[in-house]
Amino acid sequence: MFAAFCLQQDSADGPRIGFTVPRAMGKAVVRNRIKRRFREAVRSCLEGLNPRWSIVINPRRKASEAPLPEIVREVSRLFARCNGSLGGGFS
Repeated sequence: MFAAFCLQQDSADGPRIGFTVPRAMGKAVVRNRIKRRFREAVRSCLEGLNPRWSIVINPRRKASEAPLPEIVREVSRLFARCNGSLGGGFS
């Protein structure tokens, strides 16, 4: 549904979350809708994420039709993996 690029920082300035939606996903209306849905999913799960993480989420085409609860579940799984990892980043 999406690719995530995660980096654990030395300073606790975050967590910082960014989104990249390529033009191939559709016109601006479609891309903005995808970003809004991911922002809402992140907002609902953000309190459980360690503040040292910087994450960029790159949605895939399937995300445009996915229901919001599925997006929330996947973002929650990503944050759980980040909090459970000991070393650097993963994607």
